[in-house]
Amino acid sequence: MAKPRIKVPKKASAGDVIKIKALVSHTMESGQRKDKEGNVIPQKIINKFECTFNGTSVFGCDIDPAVSANPFLEFRAKVAESGTFKFMWTDDDGSVIEAEKSIEVS
Repeated sequence: MAKPRIKVPKKASAGDVIKIKALVSHTMESGQRKDKEGNVIPQKIINKFECTFNGTSVFGCDIDPAVSANPFLEFRAKVAESGTFKFMWTDDDGSVIEAEKSIEVS
């Protein structure tokens, strides 16, 4: 199972633009390699990422097979209130990997 690692500041002031880092452990198999017996290893990639803050989308992207294993994303978001960031990675098979991080805004 893929394991996410997230870095979000624990505290910020209202109106601050914060840096968010998100990494998920995943093989990101492109579907172009073969195993020892010569069989094609099926494609299995994370193809979508989305981050929301208190239910509102703040960042999202589509991910292609050319992305390396353990995809890392870094982006910024402006925070006006305390709340929770929710991170969602969607795999080819439809499974979703989720993580949450809270921030206190003063």
